[in-house]
Amino acid sequence: MRQPRLSSVVERRLLVNYRVAPDVAARLLPGPLRPHLVHGYAVAGICLLRLGHVRPTWVPKALGLRSENAAHRIAVEWDGPAGVETGVYIPRRDTASWFNTWAGGRLFPGEHGRADFEVHETPGRMRVALAARDGDTRVDVTVELSDELRGSELFADLAEASCFFRDGAKGFSATGSGRHLDGMELRTSAWHVEAGRVRSAASSFFDDPDRFPTGSATLDCALVMRGVPVSWRPLPAMASRFAD
Repeated sequence: MRQPRLSSVVERRLLVNYRVAPDVAARLLPGPLRPHLVHGYAVAGICLLRLGHVRPTWVPKALGLRSENAAHRIAVEWDGPAGVETGVYIPRRDTASWFNTWAGGRLFPGEHGRADFEVHETPGRMRVALAARDGDTRVDVTVELSDELRGSELFADLAEASCFFRDGAKGFSATGSGRHLDGMELRTSAWHVEAGRVRSAASSFFDDPDRFPTGSATLDCALVMRGVPVSWRPLPAMASRFAD
């Protein structure tokens, strides 16, 4: 079945980013993907995303759906037909929406696990927590808006960080079969991010010493996107496998 293009509004997209030892990140990636390095580090993180008015492009906006979602991501590159391409690998997606859990991987790319979310937001501060119903993943982060990006070893300033994530708009998600990755590309003519300051961050994914040995994943920075209209274009599935 042909998967439709989707339209939506990013009501809130919180990117909490870690700098990671390249060899550690590489072990988490299936071929043909490899880490996209910035100043010698791999870049990984958590995307905490609330979407509104999600619907196929031909459906009226008023009939769109709203949902809280999360994706654990690693910035990657691979060799495409025209040269090196960049994007993100998503080993896990979670959602509060039963519809997304059912439809992901069927009506649109990206298989989702079901999770319960707790969200507290003010104009200048946001806390997003989630607990996956299968018990595998927990996240709890608090971020405040900032007038500039401070303390990052990945990016010199907000403009550099914005360009990096704008250029990594193609996402390839792990699937249950393990033989291919589902692909989706975010598109918008209104790209805009704000700087965030992390007040606290806990993640069962990044805090797992078996996955990330001590010192191999360090919290680096946070970015926030709010009120941005976007579309989502399905991409051809990518054949993949992990090294033996």
